Amino acid sequence: MIGWVIGALFLLAGLAPAEDPRLRELIDADTAEILRRINAVDAYTIPDLELRKDPNYAWTPADVEPYSGVKPYKEHFLLQMQYNGPGRAKPEPEQVDTVKIGFLGPIIPTVSVATGGKSHDEEALGIKMLQGAQLAIEEANARGGYFRRNIPFELVVSNDNGLWGSSGDEIIKMAYKDRVWAILGSIDGANTHIAIRVALKAEVVMITSGDTDPTFIETNIPWVARVISDDRQQSYLLVDYLIRKQDYKRIGIIRSSNRYGRFGVREVRDSCRRLGRPVVIEMAYRLGQDDYSLQIERLKAAKLDAVVHWGNPREAAIILKQMRAMGMDQPFFSCDRTISKDFTGAAGELAEGVIAASPWNPDREDPKLDRFREAFRKRFGEEPETYAAHAYDGMNLLIWAIQVAGLNRAKIRDVIASRTKAWPGVTGDIPFSAAMDDLGEVFLARYEAGRWRYYSRQDLQIPRGYIPPRDRVSRSLPTED
Repeated sequence: MIGWVIGALFLLAGLAPAEDPRLRELIDADTAEILRRINAVDAYTIPDLELRKDPNYAWTPADVEPYSGVKPYKEHFLLQMQYNGPGRAKPEPEQVDTVKIGFLGPIIPTVSVATGGKSHDEEALGIKMLQGAQLAIEEANARGGYFRRNIPFELVVSNDNGLWGSSGDEIIKMAYKDRVWAILGSIDGANTHIAIRVALKAEVVMITSGDTDPTFIETNIPWVARVISDDRQQSYLLVDYLIRKQDYKRIGIIRSSNRYGRFGVREVRDSCRRLGRPVVIEMAYRLGQDDYSLQIERLKAAKLDAVVHWGNPREAAIILKQMRAMGMDQPFFSCDRTISKDFTGAAGELAEGVIAASPWNPDREDPKLDRFREAFRKRFGEEPETYAAHAYDGMNLLIWAIQVAGLNRAKIRDVIASRTKAWPGVTGDIPFSAAMDDLGEVFLARYEAGRWRYYSRQDLQIPRGYIPPRDRVSRSLPTED
């Protein structure tokens, strides 16, 4: 009976059940219904797709909500944005030799005109991201490529070189010259913000697997999604550990002076203030520094209980070593980029006890993760890390969407945006919010006995604040006793 129902849905969706058994394995009943609806409309009709509606934004506890003493007229990010354009009616191309998917990431270092030097120093992360994307493409081609036409997928690679305008130029090239069907990228928050605005105009799906800037999805662009937990989610867990669990009263921050550092600590700083423990001191540094004595002297003078660092692993290791050399023995907390051999190799035995936020748990038992690790080792001769694993997940999501939706950018967007189940990634399940952000679980990693060990909120019994339905338009304001 169930098979008959699914077969009927396939016919209604315009897919013959016998068309390709490989394709049928990718389409469940919910996806078949989505396909039926988007295939039934013309250029002047909007399909009746159920939009996501969230009871709150980003699992934000009431006591760290911004402007909690103000009653707003309207709240954003709780209802999913719809695409209302005519793109679903565009016919598929008659002749294509490969199905192209774009990649935008920092691979080759360049100098930024805006800063007069390196704007992000993220090439090591970009190369890992590229490797994860390449592996996903190669595996898809080994399975038969694009099933509907028996042609291979092709990865079109573009360098994110730190110049805002040129990142937009790369999207234009991929969208109009290379004619990619979707794009994965990037890592740098500023460049990605420019890129997704161009992707909106070009009407091409763009998924990020490396940009953890919380404001990425707050653009409310219906063509973008994120498959990695952002710095807001990681910061909430870190602050809950620092204040609700450890009861630290004097917290200091040292961070990179670029967008990653500035936006990365924003939720740490704001949450600490709203919980009545404002950050005592925040020091910034330029990328590539070797001497941090000025910043550390001021941190030391502030008599801190704990230090939070947000930046790249090289700087984290140097800062930690110089802190210890200058007599600072406070606990050292950091962002997910610290979870790297670059940090532990440079920090040596001083890395012991360092705690970092993490968007996933690489230690969990999962056959998908085991297969990915084995394939990655065989292909690249090394262990995959965060950026490789999340890029692999993001690229596989794009490949799935193209397989089931066909060669139509709007329909590719639709099947991702309307997906009812969490994406089963190697980094864990990826459930999407109404803003198309990854709401998967985040973790704290602690370096113990020569390796990182990962702990959930439950593992460490970290308290959290009350998370109310965030309908603040209808909610009454808090009153003073």
